Amino acid sequence: MNRIITIGREFGSGGREVGKRMAETLGVAYYDDEIISAIAERSSLAEDYVKQVVENRITAYYPITVASTFAMGAADATYGINRSIFAAQTEILKEMAQKSDCVIVGRCADYILADYKPFRIFVYADLESKIQRCRTKHTNGDADLSDKELEKKIRAVDKSRAQYYRFYTGQTLEDRLNYDLGINAYNEMKKAEAEKKANDALERYRKGEKLSDIAEELGEEVASFEEVTGYAYDADH
Repeated sequence: MNRIITIGREFGSGGREVGKRMAETLGVAYYDDEIISAIAERSSLAEDYVKQVVENRITAYYPITVASTFAMGAADATYGINRSIFAAQTEILKEMAQKSDCVIVGRCADYILADYKPFRIFVYADLESKIQRCRTKHTNGDADLSDKELEKKIRAVDKSRAQYYRFYTGQTLEDRLNYDLGINAYNEMKKAEAEKKANDALERYRKGEKLSDIAEELGEEVASFEEVTGYAYDADH
């Protein structure tokens, strides 16, 4: 069985960066936006629509076909399409996992690929660090937003991700019991230290060491959402 690494993350924590660096360090495949393109191609849906749904907007309404636009007319139709997208996502993730060792970011991969015994990582950071990172990365006009506006955006994206994850898995995204390792990326030095620990753990995993033994040894690295951010996360708020 191939060695699979899944990355769950908070918005602005640098989870994608962590995933890319791990894939490069380990010399394995890295999957992120490629999953969106594969789903769109397989389902014949517009890639922008697929991106909205897969990136956690489970009730998104959008002109969904590549060639034409039509009114859905009912919420259950959108529900059915969104479920079909998740089914395609599940199929594609399993194909990727069967192909080779890899790192997969987001997409409920830790849940979908549970039978493949992935090494499950969650990347988080305090709110101040996430605001700073969003601003320095200049993504989607974030640099022009005030701190209050960025905070609102971060909380909204994290809430959407949590709702999406809960909708399709029945589990809580930030629950520490869902992961083998937590990476606190609140600054570059801490991130580098945590990544080194993660890479060491992954190397042990690739050599066949039990996940339970590795996770137990590194347990102190995994913290709850509330401990890290200083506020309780309310998915219904």
